[in-house]
Order: sequence, then C-alpha cells, then structure tokens
Amino acid sequence: MNLERRLQSHFEASIAAKQATLQSALPQLAEAARRLASTLRAGHKVLACGNGGSAGDAQHFAAELTGRFERERPGLAGIALTVDSSALTAIANDYSFEQVFAKQVRALGRSGDVLLAITTSGNSHNVVEAVAAAHAAGMWVIALTGRDGGRVASMLQAGDVELRAASSVTARIQEVHILFLHCLCDAVDEQLYPMT
Repeated sequence: MNLERRLQSHFEASIAAKQATLQSALPQLAEAARRLASTLRAGHKVLACGNGGSAGDAQHFAAELTGRFERERPGLAGIALTVDSSALTAIANDYSFEQVFAKQVRALGRSGDVLLAITTSGNSHNVVEAVAAAHAAGMWVIALTGRDGGRVASMLQAGDVELRAASSVTARIQEVHILFLHCLCDAVDEQLYPMT
C-alpha cells in the first residue's frame, strides 16, 4: 500500500464531491443564506441538531453565530440542541432517544425560527422528529443531507431548503456539510454586516 497515494485519494474524492455539489446545490445554498439572514435580522433564532459528527457541526454552527465567523459583529441567535447533557439524558430516559431534539424544539422554537437539521443519511429518527416538531411550531427548516435525502427530504415543505451533498460516502458528506455551514456563516455576515 502506498500511504501517500491513499491519502491523496481522500483529497481528490473530497474535491470531487464538493465540485459535484456546487453544480447541484448552489441555488439552494443562496436561497438558504438569504432566508437565514432575513430570519436573524427579524430577531428570530436558529436551533441546530444532528448526531455524532453532525452534532459537532450543529455546535460549530451555533458557535459561529453567537461568537463570530471571520469578522467582528454582534452575536446572532444560534442554539445547538446537542449540548445540554441533562436535557438529552432526561428526554431519552423519560421518553425516547427519538424525542431528544423534538422536545427541545417544542420548548424553545417559535414561529419564524429556523431548524438546522443535519443528517448525512436523511433518516436519523431524532432529526426526523425534530423536523416534524419544527413544522408544527411554524418554523422553517434548512436540512443538510446526503445520499438521496432520506425521510427528511420527503418531509420538507414550501419555504424549507434542502442542502444535499452529492455523495453517498459519509466522510465526503460531512466534508461538504462543513463547507455549506461556512458558506452560510459568510453569507449571513455579508448580508447583515457588510464590509465597508
């Protein structure tokens, strides 16, 4: 095995997934960025959820909103639903793991807020339940998916936006998802706090 060649193949596969996604998802990404900036400008918030690496991405995105991305600006309202271990364990114990995000969406979400739902397969049961809870609360959804979009893609309603990574490999999907999130952060900053 040539280790350098193997490592190079990961870079090449990541680049190819990003190029394919650019061709298929750019209009949706721009729409998500416009809607997200409008939502935050109106004083609404973003609730973000996902499992595993996607939980890390949800936390990363919320931190970029509340802190900063690449320019100084006031904090923006972003909450990761993945970080409160007491809420997560209580809800999982008293109800089910499928409800860990949906219960928080029902408690914290309001009409006009947005749910950022991250699932590489589109089929994570707790993310599916969170999307249903968001719709019931009058929230709109940005769904980051991969593969065929899964159940989440089929649940989306008018006004929701799906950002689907053009890959069926989990690692490549996650790499595209973090690029989506960085693009959204930059676009929100540019719309709300343009450089002069």
